[in-house]
Amino acid sequence: MALVLAPWALLAVAAMWGISFVWMKDILDQQDVYSFLVSRFIVAALVMLVANPKVLTRINRELLIKGSLIGTALGLGYIFQTLGLERTTPAITGFITGLYVVLTPLIGALILKEKLTIQAWFYIALATVGLGVLSITGLSIGTGELFVLISAFLFAAHILLLSRWSKDFDAYTLTFVQLATCAVVSGVPASINGFVAPPDTQVWSVVVFTAVFATFFAFVIQTWAQARISATKVAVILTMEVVFAALFSVALGAEPLTLRILIGGSMVLVAMIMIVQPKVTPVKNDS
Repeated sequence: MALVLAPWALLAVAAMWGISFVWMKDILDQQDVYSFLVSRFIVAALVMLVANPKVLTRINRELLIKGSLIGTALGLGYIFQTLGLERTTPAITGFITGLYVVLTPLIGALILKEKLTIQAWFYIALATVGLGVLSITGLSIGTGELFVLISAFLFAAHILLLSRWSKDFDAYTLTFVQLATCAVVSGVPASINGFVAPPDTQVWSVVVFTAVFATFFAFVIQTWAQARISATKVAVILTMEVVFAALFSVALGAEPLTLRILIGGSMVLVAMIMIVQPKVTPVKNDS
């Protein structure tokens, strides 16, 4: 039952991230990105602590070390993505970030010795092309693109580290340590630039939504799901974030429905549906 539920739970995570991306764009001119990230992760960690104060008693040395490493990869991923976004376009940022769908199985094959079927590689390629159709209108390589590529590696590392360690710990406690670490990591550039608190109820509402739904619930679900399905499948499913962002943007009137959105979104959707089939499940090479 868990194996059937996990992909759908991750799809819900992608949907939450997609709608969050659309809403965040409306408020980031009122609160800088680093201050927003600190607010988001602090609120998420505090909500988790209030919801279950005993989470602190379940943290041991091993969980703290591994959870902090996972959270550091995630937090640095957000920082480098932001540095890149400041220097390149949102479309290019979205596409290059989505390359973790390729980097995750590549790193997994090299480090975790995961073997993928030919079908799996085909659907990974299909998802990548779909991301390109959704995002790219022109591509140049500069500092911004390199920063975003680093973030893609870091997001792939986050997925792979979760796949390696999520089976060993309670999902709630591991998520709490991850998010607390993200708050600390994102707090460094925020303190350098000067932290700006959410200025009004509109910004606070987006902070609370992203903290509770797109962070607290989303990362608990991801941590739980990654103990049950492969990192490669997780990466492909989560690329649906870009599709949901486009769909919500159209639904909210921020942009028109175009042939590019229909074609690119369909390619990613087909890749997501097909890669969760048992015939493309990656296997470990123990030799």
